[in-house]
Amino acid sequence: MRLLGRMVGERWWAPAGTAIHIANGAAFGALFAAAGARGPRLGLAWAAAESVVTWPGMALLDRVHPDRRSGRWPRLLTSRRLMAQELAVHLLFGAVLGLLVPREEPGAEG
Repeated sequence: MRLLGRMVGERWWAPAGTAIHIANGAAFGALFAAAGARGPRLGLAWAAAESVVTWPGMALLDRVHPDRRSGRWPRLLTSRRLMAQELAVHLLFGAVLGLLVPREEPGAEG
């Protein structure tokens, strides 16, 4: 939450980060369902792919994020601990998402 929210500002970073994270998760879930993806295995695959595709963006955040620029945080792009944490929580999200997206009934019209 802080990673996203602090880009909005110091005072409101927690609600801003929460709102941005929820919106991102909802958009990801909607795209997952619209693509016809179902099940925890595909949820894991999609979450892993999202993590790999977006991780290079940490290079930009290393340059512009207030906590990074102030020295409060170490480099983000090369942090193995941060990457492991982000991957773990995104994989959990993907697995749960895959379980929660309803399976379509055969012959059902969408």
